[in-house]
Amino acid sequence: MSVLTRDEAQTRAQIIDVERYTIALDLTTGEETFDSRTAIRFTARAAGDTFVEVRPATLRSIALDGQPLDPALLDGNRYPLTGLTPGTHELHVDAAMSYSRTGEGMHRFTDPADGETYLYTQLFMEDVQRVFAAFDQPDLKSVFAIDVTAPEGWTVLGNGVAERTGDGRWTIAPTPLISTYLVAVAAGPWHSVTTEHAGLPFGLHCRRSLAPHLDADADEILGITRACFDRYHEKFDEPYPFDSYDQAFVPEFNAGAMENPGLVTFRDEFIYRSAVTDTERQTRAMVVAHEMAHMWFGDLVTLAWWDDIWLNESFAEYMGYQTLTEATRFTDTWVDFGVARKGWGYDADQRPSTHPVAPDPDAVPDTASALLNFDGISYAKGASALRQLVAWLGEKDFLAGINTHFARHKFSNATLADFIDNLASATDRDVHAWAGQWLRTTGIDTLTADVHEPTGPTDAGQSWTLAVERAGSRPHRITVSTFDHALNTQAGPGHLAPRDRFELDIPGDGTPLVRTGRRPALVVLNDGDLTYAKIRLDAASWDTALTHLSAIPDALTRAVIWNAARDMVRDGELDPARYLTAARTHLPYESDLALVQGVLSFADGQIAARYVTPEARPAALATLTSLCRDLIRRTEDGSHPGLRLTAVRHFIDAATQPDTLQAWLTEGTVHGGPELDPELRWRILTRLAVLGATDEATIAAELAADPSATGREGAARCRAALPTPEAKAAAWQAMFSDDTLSNYLFAATAQGFWQPGQDEVLNGYVDRFYPDAIALAARRGPAIAEAAGRYAFPAYAVDAESLATGTRALKDPALIPALHRKLVDQLDDLRRALAVRTTNE
Repeated sequence: MSVLTRDEAQTRAQIIDVERYTIALDLTTGEETFDSRTAIRFTARAAGDTFVEVRPATLRSIALDGQPLDPALLDGNRYPLTGLTPGTHELHVDAAMSYSRTGEGMHRFTDPADGETYLYTQLFMEDVQRVFAAFDQPDLKSVFAIDVTAPEGWTVLGNGVAERTGDGRWTIAPTPLISTYLVAVAAGPWHSVTTEHAGLPFGLHCRRSLAPHLDADADEILGITRACFDRYHEKFDEPYPFDSYDQAFVPEFNAGAMENPGLVTFRDEFIYRSAVTDTERQTRAMVVAHEMAHMWFGDLVTLAWWDDIWLNESFAEYMGYQTLTEATRFTDTWVDFGVARKGWGYDADQRPSTHPVAPDPDAVPDTASALLNFDGISYAKGASALRQLVAWLGEKDFLAGINTHFARHKFSNATLADFIDNLASATDRDVHAWAGQWLRTTGIDTLTADVHEPTGPTDAGQSWTLAVERAGSRPHRITVSTFDHALNTQAGPGHLAPRDRFELDIPGDGTPLVRTGRRPALVVLNDGDLTYAKIRLDAASWDTALTHLSAIPDALTRAVIWNAARDMVRDGELDPARYLTAARTHLPYESDLALVQGVLSFADGQIAARYVTPEARPAALATLTSLCRDLIRRTEDGSHPGLRLTAVRHFIDAATQPDTLQAWLTEGTVHGGPELDPELRWRILTRLAVLGATDEATIAAELAADPSATGREGAARCRAALPTPEAKAAAWQAMFSDDTLSNYLFAATAQGFWQPGQDEVLNGYVDRFYPDAIALAARRGPAIAEAAGRYAFPAYAVDAESLATGTRALKDPALIPALHRKLVDQLDDLRRALAVRTTNE
């Protein structure tokens, strides 16, 4: 398949304007393909040649202005349109299109729980051509009018209000001008909850087998939706630009969600069928807020080319967290962002594949390279940069610039230059210079506190000084907070009392800041987490933090310090064992659930799994299980169900002996609660499989009791985790040879396959991974390539030989870009893990 280059897109946009797509989809033609008939009305500005994209199973006919063209001229995914004359033209394309099992194009899923089938589109980047013929680039916006024929009993959803016209036929209201990648259709026997708000129809939709779980949470989801909708209308001058707002929770969705105008699609794991923590509910709410922000930034105003994808994602990421904080009960969302999301950006920005938030257009020459930039930089770093911009610019001027941007470019396209010009129109500050320093550069600044007390008496009395050393080039506006020891010890091992907070611009004039009073026990840079930088405390403050972290009053301050500790472990500046000791000391007193989840996830998923040696791993796991036992005991009174659930989950994941887990599974409950729901049962069974303490018969019995899609994934994960040669061979065959696994079943199998401590049955597969993954990616495309690079990579094998093998594989010319990028990142993480081990031996 040919990828679209930026030059080709610019040339085509100079040649044609596209006025309207009239599309008819017939979803009743079988289980392998559907019929797609498209009429495209467009105008050629001048005589010339161009092409239209389509990826059919069969191209039955194509005609331009009523004249038949030869279907055999289709070259891969491009059909040439030569000799165009100036004026209006109409192109008709009739094709059979293939359903997808990888979450790309028109995905088809049959629910094992009840046999019902569901379809939905994911047309991002270049997948619209899998569903209908199109001039597939974001700056050729058009009106889309779609008719759908579906089986009786199905409901059809689209970007506009869909009306049933009889005999399984549905007509979706024409859209305003939108980009091709934003078109959406979903069809199936959906369970729906509908309402109205602000004069518009709102709807929630999911598979019928999930109906009780959606009904249980519908009020919460709709409440979040209404609150965010109203808050955005307070912030933005432009009203919501579409005729309805549907949110469909769809199966086997690759992303978290997709901002299709009027029909946002979410992964249906957000319909919780098992117990979840309040932080997980907050995450779902944030995704709702994030996707709604896209209705303005991304849908109403759309990037002109994919180099500006950050304009979509950074804005929605920032607005999602900020609006959730302002408009809902979730008022501490920035804590979760700091401890969970921000590390995604920090990690990505230290790899060889790093790129500016706003890359140079020449660095994104085609759609294949653009797809690689959907990472922690475009989301988390970009949102952090915008948060720093708001701190520097002020929210009033920021929103004034945003509203100018919407007014000037609504239903059109815009670039970084447009965005910065519009912000600059609302302030006297030099936004262009700020953008050059923050958006066009790579890497992370490091801010280090240098704290001193005078060695002799001073005229001003007792005082101390603060200088901030900056390794990097960006300006920062930060808050500095200071703390003293206090007598109150009820909060945990020692209490700290806030003394002072003050703002600081970095770089300053080079003169240390003099503060009155004795030297504080703790000085925290970037309190409030308003900038994007690594933070290093002075030595005395770090000693205080390690011994008194849980006694710091504010959760966001604690998040800044935990992030600093995380960075220091990754950079080889803090022994992983000291991080685990800090977690063991302070988490039993921690009140913020997001912090507990974030610290435990890093301790288990990185430190115990990769950063300590195999010889030290049992001690690390023992520390974690002991900590989790303490948390479980602390929550026996039922006052903190989310904290208890988090502790139970991580106890399961870290367990080295099967006895307790087997007892819980047999009894169907953790002693004192919670009762085991499907998620916990599969989690326990997976860990028992890793430990070699279960078998195929037990897995099959559990699947018979839970024959849902999630149950199938759980069984696949368990079977792959069994430490036997037969289990590993079967899992490898399923992943890399028969090509029948859906995207979710592939990921589940891969998640189970590689396990620390199973070296005897795994060693032979490390060398096999690279050629097999390269061949798989070439056959199945970017979505499976990304899954293979993320989940099937042998991350457990932290040794020089594995690193060397992977490095050699990067030279294979058959590597497609999506897999190449994942391997570069994974190998850099492996290199870092090796360095951490070496430093702390």
